[in-house]
Amino acid sequence: MIELRGIEKVYPLGAHAVHALRGVDLTIRPGELVAITGPSGSGKSTLLQITGCLDTPTRGSYRLLGEEVAGLGARRLALIRNRILGFVFQSYHLLARLSAARNVELPLLYAGVGRSERRSRARAALEEVGLGDRVDHRPSELSGGERQRVAVARALVTRPKVVLADEPTGNLDSRSGEAVLELFRQANRARGITIIVVTHDRSVACSMDREVAIRDGNIVKDGAPALVA
Repeated sequence: MIELRGIEKVYPLGAHAVHALRGVDLTIRPGELVAITGPSGSGKSTLLQITGCLDTPTRGSYRLLGEEVAGLGARRLALIRNRILGFVFQSYHLLARLSAARNVELPLLYAGVGRSERRSRARAALEEVGLGDRVDHRPSELSGGERQRVAVARALVTRPKVVLADEPTGNLDSRSGEAVLELFRQANRARGITIIVVTHDRSVACSMDREVAIRDGNIVKDGAPALVA
């Protein structure tokens, strides 16, 4: 499903250059639950952004579902982000003036889905994450855990093949965080959605099937997660 070969990412910084990724090779198969771990500045979020077609590598090859991503136009990349990939971020990225249902509808609006179907699918997605009674609430009327569940519903409503999550439990207490992780596991079991989570939390990494650890822009481990000490 995802094949990265020789991925490098270099950011210019004045007269210097920051090497965020240094020749990363990574293959992710359909239906995997993958944690990307590493210290701050290791390159893990850069790797997620490239995998999510939100950034481009300086060098290397990225193939998604067999299609080489390099050189694709803006319209094709937008279509991939809308229909193949779903995103969940630490800070939720919800629009404050919109209800939970309207926030979940947004990716469907961009995809050109009709109003009636948008509403039906958004409400069904909120029911799926346990927020059927919060569809008309705005983000300010929801707890942090509920906001993140709205974000998960928004990521799932387009029926993506891959969900990419950047520190999705970072702003949550342990109970709310575990509830969000269980939503990912349910989506994986029920629909075979590939889940890729960037995290610094060992308990989150251990809830995944596979851990890819990055340090200084290099993969230093790829295998079963190490148990929490």
